[in-house]
Amino acid sequence: MRRLDGRANDELRPVEIVRGFLKHPAGSVLIKTGDTQVICAATIEEGVPGWLNGSGEGWVTAEYGMLPAAGNERNSRHRISGRTYEIQRLIGRSLRAAVDLALLSDFTIRVDCDVIQADGGTRTASITGAYIALHDALQSMVDDDLLVKLPIRGQVAAVSVGLADGETLLDLCYEEDVAVDVDFNVVMMNDSYVEVQGTAEGATFSHEQLDKILSLARKGIGELMDHQRRVLES
Repeated sequence: MRRLDGRANDELRPVEIVRGFLKHPAGSVLIKTGDTQVICAATIEEGVPGWLNGSGEGWVTAEYGMLPAAGNERNSRHRISGRTYEIQRLIGRSLRAAVDLALLSDFTIRVDCDVIQADGGTRTASITGAYIALHDALQSMVDDDLLVKLPIRGQVAAVSVGLADGETLLDLCYEEDVAVDVDFNVVMMNDSYVEVQGTAEGATFSHEQLDKILSLARKGIGELMDHQRRVLES
């Protein structure tokens, strides 16, 4: 089966990651997955949320948003929807899985993910790009003697998978995302799952199909992690 953009079912969209995209943040990237483009920027802040005071741990959190003209219709610059809150909480959970918060001491890393162009997979692209921005921010803290060692526990990336007419599709573009029968977003740290979000939109799915979905997600995330490693080694 060939898809709308000519890809095979198990093929990612073209991926490009531009490291150090912004001048001021401690870590930043522009990540492109197909026509989806997201700027991820990590900022270091002294202090932690009040409920962590005295714990000796640090904190990692995320904010997510779409520029007004990022999609087919203009988004309000000021209105934050429930979907936006859900996505930024997902990004934050995913990034915290990668960090030993006890080693982060009393610092907060805030990662902003701003979608400048949306064509499906904005939350998964945000997670994949945000990991590199977070990594670079933490490395800068080590370089500046704010941390004794890099508090990275593992590598995090994410991808979407869909089921349409019995076919399992990797890394959905927008047209596919709105048409599939089943839609999954999968986040992994190294070889382990951080989060699996799956919804049957037009049809249910079997255990066998679930296995195929997760297997395809693992394949795609492995390739995304290869991209991340090449960027971090460059």
